[in-house]
Amino acid sequence: MAAQCKFWLPKKRRFCANTPLSDSMYFPCPIDPSHCVLEGNLKCHLKRCPLLKQSQFLSCQPFYQKGINTGEGKEGDEFEVIFTSEMKRNMIYAISVPKFLQLIAKIKAFHASVCDHIPESYIIPDACGVWINREVDRKVPYREKHVLQQASILGNLEVLGVLKDHYNDASACEQECDVSAVVEFGAGSGYLAQMLADCYGIKKVLLVERRSYKLKADRSLRQKTNLQLERLRIDIEDLDIKAVDSLQGTIYAAIGKHLCGPATDVTLRCCLYQPSRDTPASQTGAICRLTGLAVATCCHHLCQWRTYINKTFISEMGFTREEFHAISWFTSWAVDSDHGGSEPCLDDSLTLHEPSEEGGVGDVVRNMQCVERAVLGNMCKDIIDTGRVLWMKEQGFKCELVKYVPYNVSPENRLLVGRP
Repeated sequence: MAAQCKFWLPKKRRFCANTPLSDSMYFPCPIDPSHCVLEGNLKCHLKRCPLLKQSQFLSCQPFYQKGINTGEGKEGDEFEVIFTSEMKRNMIYAISVPKFLQLIAKIKAFHASVCDHIPESYIIPDACGVWINREVDRKVPYREKHVLQQASILGNLEVLGVLKDHYNDASACEQECDVSAVVEFGAGSGYLAQMLADCYGIKKVLLVERRSYKLKADRSLRQKTNLQLERLRIDIEDLDIKAVDSLQGTIYAAIGKHLCGPATDVTLRCCLYQPSRDTPASQTGAICRLTGLAVATCCHHLCQWRTYINKTFISEMGFTREEFHAISWFTSWAVDSDHGGSEPCLDDSLTLHEPSEEGGVGDVVRNMQCVERAVLGNMCKDIIDTGRVLWMKEQGFKCELVKYVPYNVSPENRLLVGRP
């Protein structure tokens, strides 16, 4: 007879009736590493994993190319290890204090010489008045801070000339909209696309998201008779946007609200990838063309060397890949302070002092003031995003990094916006 679980259930006044788990190890599912399976059940699980059919379906699609947007193989990073936040922290805490202080000084000097002042561009367009004034369907979830962020993203695209307000601008009504489709990357529930369709009358929307969400905006969007909606459940790093049938021959805009860490880099590769010279003209004549992009970056601490878009920029400035991982880990300090006040000023000095001989990097970090950590974190965010801006300019884009909402609305307030 199997042993019984010894957990006491006070309401039922008895022990738990389940059999205790064995000492077997849990392993990530090879099909979807987001969940784990007991070692003894792994073989059976692979035959009935809920994502098995999804994986088999994707492998047959023309727009699926494994790792096409990761940048692997181009710079010798095929076997680059994915660094978790814990691995980054342990790496930093293992170095000596003098080297840690040298790295901080190096970051400060690099930021002062390369990173420009980031302008504020908090724009709430008249076209989004329906959402700002809460005149939308009450069944649609409404949170003011998210609405303000979404409206400002669209407002920056309108100022750039990518979107036109056909409802409130009489001159715009007489013109044909340059954008025939919009692709939202990292769409989640799809409420940024919902606002876009409600306020700008876009006729075709493509949502790209690797996870499945409940309470999606899809139900509301599908009720619009003049809107063509498609959702692709795929990782952005595997998406060949030029091979999506519904986008063939269209002019599209790319949007994304809070693309976490490496998702920003793979999105930029996905959108700005240029066909090779060997590609037949018959295959490039009808492909989609990008006319504008607005991507809100966030979670820089998740960035990886293997997927970062501008490794050349980092290397030429004298940083190693280990130092890049340290920079990405420091960015988490930018958002761990009080978000209700104003953003820490980058002019604030970092007064770091070497501790006693028995102390280490951990003691230096613990002795730092909260504002000092936030200042350093913002410097590191600027460095990572500056590399992205420079890469976009190398691809022929006119782009800018702006602060699209106030700090008290969201500390993750950086927006990459540009057009060819």
